[in-house]
Amino acid sequence: MLQLIAGAVNDRTARGIAAAVSRLVHTGELPAGTRLPTVRSVAQALGISPTTVSEAWRSLASAGAIQTRGRSGTFVLTPTRPRQKMRFSRLVANPSTLPHDFSTGVPDHDLLPDLAPALRRIGDTRLTTSYLEDPVLPRLEVVLRERWPFPPQQLTVVDGALDALDRVVGAAVRFGAHVVVENPTFPPLLDLLESVGAVPVPVSLDSSGVSPASLAAALERAPTAVFLQPRAQNPTGVSMTPERAADLAALLAAHESVTVVEDDHVGDIATAPAVSLGVHLPDRVVHVRSFSKSHGPDLRLAAVGGPATTVAAIADRRLLGPGWSSRVLQAVLLDLLTDPATVRVVAAARREYARRRDLLLSALAAHGVEATAADGINMWIAVRDQQVALVTLAAHGIGAAPGAPFEVQPVGGDHIRVTVGLVRDGFDDLAAILAEAAGARHRASGHRTRPCTAPRADDPLDNQPEELLPGADRGPVGDERGRAGVLRGDEPVVGVGAQADRAVGVGDDRELLPGADRGAVGDQGAAPARSAVT
Repeated sequence: MLQLIAGAVNDRTARGIAAAVSRLVHTGELPAGTRLPTVRSVAQALGISPTTVSEAWRSLASAGAIQTRGRSGTFVLTPTRPRQKMRFSRLVANPSTLPHDFSTGVPDHDLLPDLAPALRRIGDTRLTTSYLEDPVLPRLEVVLRERWPFPPQQLTVVDGALDALDRVVGAAVRFGAHVVVENPTFPPLLDLLESVGAVPVPVSLDSSGVSPASLAAALERAPTAVFLQPRAQNPTGVSMTPERAADLAALLAAHESVTVVEDDHVGDIATAPAVSLGVHLPDRVVHVRSFSKSHGPDLRLAAVGGPATTVAAIADRRLLGPGWSSRVLQAVLLDLLTDPATVRVVAAARREYARRRDLLLSALAAHGVEATAADGINMWIAVRDQQVALVTLAAHGIGAAPGAPFEVQPVGGDHIRVTVGLVRDGFDDLAAILAEAAGARHRASGHRTRPCTAPRADDPLDNQPEELLPGADRGPVGDERGRAGVLRGDEPVVGVGAQADRAVGVGDDRELLPGADRGAVGDQGAAPARSAVT
């Protein structure tokens, strides 16, 4: 076994050793229950320090690939990892205490089509006669293929975009693999990659999508996959242009082992056209199309189309779990996609979201606040200090999502994300409050500087200048920035609502729980708060 491990290691760093052992576990060459050699014996076989092997073992243990059992030794496990301190859980303000919660990233319920007529129209719901039937209703597959941005080899339906990402990660990403992601990006994707022990490699964005120079540098890391949001990127709202898609595809053409995963999470409410690298690389692009924001989060449906090897692996694995996504819900979706009245409702929602974005962007520009929201339902707002911005908003009864969970590494300044799609009116009032929060007129509690590894001189990505979106020139962003404001040391807690006295000591800081109940935004300016769903 020692020779097996030593022979598999071609990179004698801790990361390289962990990746090699992980590959042996996933291929079955080191089956579950196998007792691993001692740290010292592995170090001697590789001619390296035991400290390096210990670090690799710790990484594998944190990913759930191995387990140390004291004097009994270290054993191989089926790789699993409890998800603790997820980025996703840090996004949403407490909806029970904030009357205007714009932190959620969900669509406005009143702009979604009514499902009741569709349920009545589909009639007989006895749509399953065998557990081994095709996972997609044949008529729905025809409609989906007509709407796909490129001809997919195979197509299936899963339970929402995040379920799709989870299954693609499970099929295409292994422990220690480098995976290219946008920076900033959708926090649950980072949670998923962390859960399998993958290493995210950030690339910067500009107004046309992922920067080609940044992607070229990232590809030098030999990544396994590239994850993109082709339109209405969450959180920035940026959409990829056809020209940019061609540029990125040209860079990827020389890296034949890289899988491209596109998450079109907004679907039919996007104003930008459906652009895909699959037009240029159809054998390597997995495209995900969600219907949650356009037709309803509780439909829990997304389509996945692309190379047969990947999509078939996803469909086959589901046979051992849920089997398929409800064919009744698929029938509802088919009705919604083909019903002329529903098509008009979705088109009206698309126009209304664009109106809301434009009104708030214009109002913020009048206050000198930098923000991006070219498409979709979210707005990425530059602020001087994230924590001060969030507690200022909480004082007015407004919830926003902190920017830090979206970032793989600092993007050059503090930000917050506001779900502008939930703002129905009161745009000027809200802009004034957001401008106050962005300007941080209160004494700032200071930027939180996250620990990070210093750039290596031989690392092209670490030394690659970032191309940043507007408002990204103001100091570092820290991991420790919370949703609620933090008042330093013995400063008094300023009253910001009925629950301002509910302060909890955290080290030398005191965390102010958002409980604001004053400062409404317009009249009925927000949709009811909802859980974060993609």
